[in-house]
Amino acid sequence: MHSRGIQIPVSKPTWLLASPAVADTTQPAPAADNLEPIMPFESYKNSRILVTGGAGFIGSHICERLLDAGAEVVSADNYFTGSRRNIAHLIANPLFEAVRHDVTFPLYIEVDAIFNLACPASPIHYQRDPVQTTKTSVHGAINMLGLAKRLKARIFQASTSEVYGDPLIHPQTEDYWGNVNPIGIRSCYDEGKRCAETLFFDYWRQHGLPIKVARIFNTYGPRMQPNDGRVVSSFIVQALKGEPISVFGDGGQTRSFCYVDDLVEAIMRLMLTNEDITGPINIGNNSEFTIRELAEKVIELTGSRSRLEFKPLPQDDPRQRQPDLTKAKAALNWEPKVALEDGLKETIAYFKHSLEMA
Repeated sequence: MHSRGIQIPVSKPTWLLASPAVADTTQPAPAADNLEPIMPFESYKNSRILVTGGAGFIGSHICERLLDAGAEVVSADNYFTGSRRNIAHLIANPLFEAVRHDVTFPLYIEVDAIFNLACPASPIHYQRDPVQTTKTSVHGAINMLGLAKRLKARIFQASTSEVYGDPLIHPQTEDYWGNVNPIGIRSCYDEGKRCAETLFFDYWRQHGLPIKVARIFNTYGPRMQPNDGRVVSSFIVQALKGEPISVFGDGGQTRSFCYVDDLVEAIMRLMLTNEDITGPINIGNNSEFTIRELAEKVIELTGSRSRLEFKPLPQDDPRQRQPDLTKAKAALNWEPKVALEDGLKETIAYFKHSLEMA
């Protein structure tokens, strides 16, 4: 779908009006007793918002939630890993616009706010073209920050738990600098995202740009790609096909899996916080499982007869990954709600339908 042309907002929505900036990211806002958003999502109404990577797994869910809140949404995606199927149900919405665009090139558009999610996020995809992955993180950040600076727009950066590398502390807090191999096969993604964070905070310090940075931990749910190489999608597809489930290493390495609805809820809340809350803020689920436990749970929920097949652990694969959510709970008045089993059931149903339609 082609652009309908530039539309210039008459005035900024209330949630985007400048609040006094405080150069201290270590003191988040106090939490309330309940888990209601600090600002209602209806605050997004009448905003014009750009979502880069809008046809991707997470980006498409953000587009959907913003439209539900009454925002006008522009999705920009080059469809390298994103899929038109993810946004097909949104095309008929008069508030939605899909633009084919690669963020390594400048984009000229008028918006109130930007969610920057454009980048391959699974090892199979980002290792397929590591140079382009790094360019997407770095040049993409530069281009979107430049756009935000010109428009005086608030901008969100989807960073990652990969900035912690193979962590030496557990769980990981935002003040941990990480243990990343700068020349490994995963470095294109890890270091690209670290550089993007640097750029965001330099734009904040140098230009006073209102930024929000989230470090996203393992996320799963409907609209994942079946061939993206992530453990949840790989295990489910293999189980549904009755194939051996590939477990790398001894299966003792741990991950914390956040259902996509919980993640999007947190991101939407973060964007509505006062300007003194910049992040980085960990967003994920702090319930920790071994990879073997995940595989066995998928076999149980699918009723599969698949067996586990152990393979060598890939280079630089972290042994432990669990977020410390103290900041997220305090600043966003949020915590994940969807239990792993419930989220897996929804994801299994999605993949089962997708495989039947293929």
